[in-house]
Amino acid sequence: MTPATLAVDIGGANTKAAWFDGATLRTVSRPFEVWRDRGALSTVLREVALGPADAVAITMTAELSDAFRTKREGVAFVLDAAEDALGERPLRVLTTTGELVSMGAARARPWDVAAANWVASALAVAELHADALMVDVGSTTVDLIPIAAGRVAAVGRTDLDRLLAGELVYTGGLRTNLAAIAPSVPVRDRWCPVASELFAISADVHLVLGHLTPDGYTCATPDGRPATIDCARERIARLVCADVEQLAAEEIDAIAAHLYTEQLRQIETAARRVSERVGGAAPVVPLGGGAFLARAAAQRLERAVVELPWSAAERDAAPAAALAALLAERGA
Repeated sequence: MTPATLAVDIGGANTKAAWFDGATLRTVSRPFEVWRDRGALSTVLREVALGPADAVAITMTAELSDAFRTKREGVAFVLDAAEDALGERPLRVLTTTGELVSMGAARARPWDVAAANWVASALAVAELHADALMVDVGSTTVDLIPIAAGRVAAVGRTDLDRLLAGELVYTGGLRTNLAAIAPSVPVRDRWCPVASELFAISADVHLVLGHLTPDGYTCATPDGRPATIDCARERIARLVCADVEQLAAEEIDAIAAHLYTEQLRQIETAARRVSERVGGAAPVVPLGGGAFLARAAAQRLERAVVELPWSAAERDAAPAAALAALLAERGA
């Protein structure tokens, strides 16, 4: 009988899990902002445990949250929560080099396990495509990972090094502050500087433009109002210190369209830089809840798109799904 494995990707804003028994893969995604109530993390981990498992692996990005003063503190907290919630079974932790190490080793090597979730997805892509560019667009960030000759050809391992290498872009399909996407937007044939406030986020742009459904707006709205197109337009209008009584819907939609173009340009620029390390014909493999941005970037790059043979939910939870399979492959 094939051992069942459970993998959990513990993020700062979302926690995702995958359960795999060799034939069936099940995934779940749970929005959870660790900085709001970090003490609830153990409870969340118990809730996303999809079923009985012979072994468990975890990976994390939550350590970057400002709930913790250092990444060392964040890693230790996440490991404690995982041990409390899931520790009745053998636990392994993914490193940035693709190892699955013990909890003790993870505690001794906090920087090796911090922000390692992209590695699991990249290894899964490398098994299927000798040359590819993985573009995983999450709620908050984009991972751009080159696959060359069947191996993960990433230059960076830490978040800092990956930002410097262009392999990590801090823009996402849901949570990005619009003021971080463009310094100015078109308003009535002029360029208007934007307000550097958290009035609206990328989810509002994609909701207004039809890239996202209200059900897909899984993070909190900046103003606490509903995830509707009307409310999204209200939030976007405030980006230029206006409201829906001052700007027509088509004017707000034009602002949204410009922000989408600029966000896409950021991803395309990084992708062109990173893809210099893979063949010019290497396809883009889109992953994450914001995969529509990855596909649009591929079109601008004039590269083919190759989908992993997973469901949309599995691609959304790609690090967890890939990690559950990796744990099973390595003998749990």
